[in-house]
Amino acid sequence: MNRAVNNGVPDQVWTGNWVAERLGIELVGDDQLTGLLGLALRRNPKRAHLLVSNVLGKHVPQSPSVVYGAGFALGRRVRELLGDDEAGRAVVLGYAETATGLGHSVADGLGLAPYLHSTRRPIPGIAPAGGFEESHSHATSHVLLPEDPALLAGDGPLALVDDEFSTGNTVLNTVRDLHQRYPRRRYVVVALVDMRSAADAGRLEEFAREIGARVDLVAAASGTVRLPEGVLEKGQELVARYEAESAAMGGPSSAGTSWPIAQFPAPLKGAASAPGARGTARQAPTDPHPDDNPEPYGRITRVDLHWPPGLPDGGRHGFTPSHRIRLENALPAMAARLAEALPEDARRVHILGFEELMYAPLRLARELEQIADTEVRYSTTTRSPVLAVDDPGYAIRTRLVFPAHDAPADGPGERYAYNVAGAGFDAVIAVVDSTADTPELHAPDGLLARLAAHTPHVLLAVVPSYVPEHPLVPERPDMLPEPLRGPAFSSYAPEEVGWLLQDLSDVTLEAPTEEREEAIQSGGAHYAESLPVEYQPSEQYQELFHAALDTSAARIARAVGAVTELVLAERSPRPVLVSLARAGTPVGVLMRRWAEHRHGLDLPHYAVSIVRGRGIDTNALRWLAAHHDPADVVFVDGWTGKGAITRELADALREFEEAEGVSGFDPEIAVLADPGSCVRTYGTREDFLIPSACLNSTVSGLISRTVLRADLVGPNDYHGAKFYRELAGADVSVDFLDQVAARFPEVADAVDALAKELLSAERSPTWEGWAAVERISEEYGIHDVNLVKPGVGETTRVLLRRVPWKILARAGAGADLDHVRLLAEQRGVPVEEVAELPYTCVGLIHPKYTRGATGADGRAVTV
Repeated sequence: MNRAVNNGVPDQVWTGNWVAERLGIELVGDDQLTGLLGLALRRNPKRAHLLVSNVLGKHVPQSPSVVYGAGFALGRRVRELLGDDEAGRAVVLGYAETATGLGHSVADGLGLAPYLHSTRRPIPGIAPAGGFEESHSHATSHVLLPEDPALLAGDGPLALVDDEFSTGNTVLNTVRDLHQRYPRRRYVVVALVDMRSAADAGRLEEFAREIGARVDLVAAASGTVRLPEGVLEKGQELVARYEAESAAMGGPSSAGTSWPIAQFPAPLKGAASAPGARGTARQAPTDPHPDDNPEPYGRITRVDLHWPPGLPDGGRHGFTPSHRIRLENALPAMAARLAEALPEDARRVHILGFEELMYAPLRLARELEQIADTEVRYSTTTRSPVLAVDDPGYAIRTRLVFPAHDAPADGPGERYAYNVAGAGFDAVIAVVDSTADTPELHAPDGLLARLAAHTPHVLLAVVPSYVPEHPLVPERPDMLPEPLRGPAFSSYAPEEVGWLLQDLSDVTLEAPTEEREEAIQSGGAHYAESLPVEYQPSEQYQELFHAALDTSAARIARAVGAVTELVLAERSPRPVLVSLARAGTPVGVLMRRWAEHRHGLDLPHYAVSIVRGRGIDTNALRWLAAHHDPADVVFVDGWTGKGAITRELADALREFEEAEGVSGFDPEIAVLADPGSCVRTYGTREDFLIPSACLNSTVSGLISRTVLRADLVGPNDYHGAKFYRELAGADVSVDFLDQVAARFPEVADAVDALAKELLSAERSPTWEGWAAVERISEEYGIHDVNLVKPGVGETTRVLLRRVPWKILARAGAGADLDHVRLLAEQRGVPVEEVAELPYTCVGLIHPKYTRGATGADGRAVTV
């Protein structure tokens, strides 16, 4: 039997034994690893096991001095690494939700560093300074919302703090995003444990070369997890079996999640407070509803902390050294109020923080630990669903489940508190912010009731939620320009589309493809700050385009008709079509033509700009809201790949609504083709050649990609684009529309049948495309989903505009890939046939591009 080791002395049964014995998992590395980490199981398609930290203060109740000391010690090590001068100019960034308190403690150890953590709670009027997806997470995107926009703009070191550094994807993607906006010379990655595999060990150094900055790593311990073959499937089977047992024991079905919940009565068998207590391994039974156990419920004592006015409750919007001084001065009196409120006979007290609110409860717990004659433990609630098993060799012994109580941006859901039930606490102090002090918190099935079923005394301390005052912004003009129209801007007829853009035709924006790629990947420029040189196809390629159009026109017409019928049936009888420029514009024009052909409707149609990582043009949204009912607006695009723009639009519209108070815009995009399964309004989910993807501006009204650059686009301007009038001789934009529209009469019956089928079908997105892209990114060693472009349309774009590395083609793919093969041949790009590919093809952008790069495998790179 393995035992945990603390400071070289065996302490108790290792809380990873249960998982290790059943799945054959090994934790290999520094001696202190088993003291720092336990193991648990969760339902996850990538990794069934979960590393559970014993010193983080999230899932495992721990002495607050241990939790705070672990982070503070890491901060001291960062200070030693940087030296006093650089440490004095550093900024610390932590990750929500798990590492918010850890990051804050690191900042304390560093000394004079301001602190910011990412958040999943958007604030109206606060513009994000950055954001990112946590691809492995069950939760939503993170955003950075500093009250002072200059917080991240300095040139001092940036320390990024997370509890675990495994593949490094989340941290490195964050650095890549921030480096584009706020470049600096040095970064320090800080983690409690460095658990990288041998394959990932060299990525940090490669990444540093890629962005041209120094990147260091500081961790309390290092090691790796050895996984036997088939461990994922075995883990999933084990989770499923224990969940089934829980359901058979009467566990609730947990609507809104994919697996049953397990909640536990007190006292929990085998979960005595003494270290090393043994118990029987079993799935714990269902927590009784408070109505079935009315005696403990209702004994809630509210404690007024007298929190200092105007003091931030944490680092969500920034926490400065002066804030830290105010908190230090106030902590003794606040802890004294908690001590006074505790019952005299309380010998074991637990302070329970709330999701991202980790630091304030931690500091209160540590102060209480120093002044009260009681044993104090600390942990917080969490979004993360984890299987609980009653065994001392398993890290998650008990689980309380309760509804979210802070009106989260992504909607209602379940939240969890682990290892609190059955732990023998005489009192639990729940510390939440005022945003979370809601009726849901106090409901019969809420957190306080769940706690009251397991401890004689529940106290509630509420910290005021800090919301920055809205920053002063220049007053914008009341009148926004009217849309641009052809023939002055674009080769489309004026009634076909109005462009909510500004004309930058007289500005030189083009750069060689290789130069752009190097700048984009190094973080020196965003892709929307310049334009690729317009590719002019060879005669052979133009012949391919026309041949493809001849063979696919009817297929496209059928998809156009189907998606338009869905929009008319489900969205609005008179929709306002708003294409995402520029790939969506030809589709929007065709949808407008179908509505006129079949229903006699004259639908308004506009084109607006959306930029990955920067959001949608908010001035265009303001114009639309002033001239149309937002509820009638239907956003249109050509196709989905991995769904990045789908997510970008949803986030941008939510931020716009919160900032502007304008509601009603529906983030659901209508697309011609949805091979990525990212939307529910589509004409087809087949991945086939849409000829408008074969060319650039010459099939899109002679309009360039949209441009967003600070020196050209001011806060009151639309995003920009160019009109390539000089390419009129090669323009096939109207020919493309006319050939497809000519097939409308012959596909009418087929459209009726297809629309009827789709309207009655289950069309919920499965996000298969996103999952496939993540898998391909890792399998091919790219480690950046932005460099994987799935589907025929996106692959074509890679070959036309980027520096392609290789093309993956589904084995047996036919004429739909003729143009891809020709372009690949002309550019010297290998095409690799893959037996099982969810798309017809996938384009891979050169993952380590510099203009000195050599080698088709992308690994021989001259720096």
